This record gives sequence, structure tokens and C-alpha cells, in this order.
Amino acid sequence: MGDADSVDLGPLGSAVRRTELSHGAWVDLCPGWVSGADPLFARLVAGVPWHAERRTMYERVVDVPRLTKFYEPGEPLPDDELVVMREALSAHYRPELGEPFVTAGMCLYRDGSDSVAWHGDTIGRGRTQDTMVAIVSLGSPRALLLRPRGGGGRALRFEIGHGDLLVMGGSCQRTWEHAVPKSVRAAGPRISVQFRPHDVR
Repeated sequence: MGDADSVDLGPLGSAVRRTELSHGAWVDLCPGWVSGADPLFARLVAGVPWHAERRTMYERVVDVPRLTKFYEPGEPLPDDELVVMREALSAHYRPELGEPFVTAGMCLYRDGSDSVAWHGDTIGRGRTQDTMVAIVSLGSPRALLLRPRGGGGRALRFEIGHGDLLVMGGSCQRTWEHAVPKSVRAAGPRISVQFRPHDVR
């Protein structure tokens, strides 16, 4: 991989803007944390073994409207730049999180009709413990919405893409929900890379 294909990571620290939510939840945002990410985006689209999930809804088996791949702890990541990102995030957040990020979940939203419904990452320790999920958004911007669990109140909206970083922390996974809604406007492809600590899914 030559320098022309490498990405540049911006500073964290004071570049990160934190929004305190209710019930001990918070969200950090660092716009444009990853610059020069288009070659990385293209490599991931072509090189990740994406697969379509199917699940039962309303007594029917339907396609999940996005493609996914999950990299377990110790499983090689598909691009060295993802390792650099994960190490930088671990170095910044470890004093608060108490542990490193060790997995990488990836979702490919092919166009505006791909989406994910309201949910929290509550498989594993996220159901009962404070944790963090760091999302690096590559490609075309899409809206990520956040609302208190169970609805009520106005949802927060973050348009993230082209190397933006968004981190959900504290109690966010169990007291708030997040979603990527379908877009009625034309939307290009986007990859969401989610770095998580051990036993958070």
C-alpha cells in the first residue's frame, strides 16, 4: 500500500465534541476525522466478503436491507488502515473505557433504500454495563438518528459520512436507541465501521 492510498487521521482530544444525553449516555462527534478516505472506501467495497443476512419478521423470512461483515477479536482486518484507526481510538478512549476496542463490525448501505431499524447494541455486556461503540462513516453521508429507548421526545440527527467519527458511550446502548432510516433522496453508498470492546455486539 503506497502513500497515495493511505488515509490521514486528524487529532482527537479537543477536536471531539461531546453531547451529554439523559441517563448517563453521551455521544462524541469528530467531523472529518479520516481524510483521504475514498481509496479506502473503494478497497473495502471490493475486498470485504460482504453477505446479506436474512431474518424472520411477521412470520416471513426477509432480507436485511444492508450488507454486513463482523470481524471477531484477533481476526485480521481487511485493510491496514482499519488497524491504525482502531489503535488510535483505543489510545484515546482507553482511560475512560478501561479497555481497548477489539472488534470491527461493518455495514454497507448500498443506496437510500438500505437502512437499519431502531435498536441498541445490547448483545453481550452492553445490555447491563456502560460501554462504547465508535463508528467511522465512509462514503456518502447518511442520517444516524438517536432517541431515548421506548421513543418519546425528538430524535437527534447526525449526518455522517466522508470520514466522520461518532462515538456512543456511557449508558447509550441500553438507555437510547439508534437507527439509519431509509432516504427518499438519492443516496450514494456508505460504509459504517463500528469498533467495539470485547463482548459488545
